[in-house]
Amino acid sequence: MSSPYWGEFLALAVIHFLAVVAPGPDFAVAVRQSVRFGRKAGIYTSLGIGAGISVHVIYTLIGVGALLHTTPWLMTTAKWLGAAYIFYLGVKFLASKPGSAGGVVTEGNPEAAQQSPRQAFVIGFMTNATNPKATLFFLAVFTTIVSAQTPLPIQLLYGAWMCLVNAAWFVLVSVAFSTAAVRQKFLSASHWFERVMGVLLIGFALRLVFMA
Repeated sequence: MSSPYWGEFLALAVIHFLAVVAPGPDFAVAVRQSVRFGRKAGIYTSLGIGAGISVHVIYTLIGVGALLHTTPWLMTTAKWLGAAYIFYLGVKFLASKPGSAGGVVTEGNPEAAQQSPRQAFVIGFMTNATNPKATLFFLAVFTTIVSAQTPLPIQLLYGAWMCLVNAAWFVLVSVAFSTAAVRQKFLSASHWFERVMGVLLIGFALRLVFMA
């Protein structure tokens, strides 16, 4: 990356990292996946979350972000669709029943087969790609921090960096929450843990719908 853009990159990197580590739908889903299905599922979910960032990068760079920003009804539609998906996940988690994840999931346990790597990846991808908060974040970043004169290849590097950081952070989260001791503690009251994650996701969804 050329030196004239280092200042811009560092500003973007710091702001993005602070946004990533702040608890939100991505965090709730990554933790739930890691506790419920184990480290492998958590890592694939995290990779999906990182890949989901690419959706926001692409539509921002091709100008769709600007269109959303200047067309209120499109932005509102995107917000409602994204919130609806997060709300759906919340309701799904909230419906967890006692005994649905009553023990540590291992490769030989039938519950481990309930979710494939592809399913885990898709859950992570959709959680991030449909998150209206991420849409607003990218609109703000690419209109206030990133100069309009910054070459497209440099902006693509910014986007790739953000995808990588998102994936790396949630992989760390997944590893932390998928250790045997931590998982056993949560799984001892698995249905309550699932329901708490569901309430958080529903809360995030409602906040997204009603925020200014």
